[in-house]
Amino acid sequence: MLIQYIQAALERAQYEIISDEEPYYGEVPGLEGVWATGKTLEGCRRNLEEVIDEWIIFRLRDGLEFPGIGDHVIKEPEDIEVE
Repeated sequence: MLIQYIQAALERAQYEIISDEEPYYGEVPGLEGVWATGKTLEGCRRNLEEVIDEWIIFRLRDGLEFPGIGDHVIKEPEDIEVE
């Protein structure tokens, strides 16, 4: 579930070149605050993946909902019964 969500987010990422020490900038539309930079496009993509991971952890910790990405959603599990 998480891997598919992250992959779907990365597939929607938009990149551009900016005037900066790390000229590659990427963001995922619909995921507020999810952006990264890098010295190369691949470096920017790796950094963006790390930001998405951290964004998921923070949202889970704070009990926030996740926007859907296509058919991919993250939902907090229902109560789990252990016997």
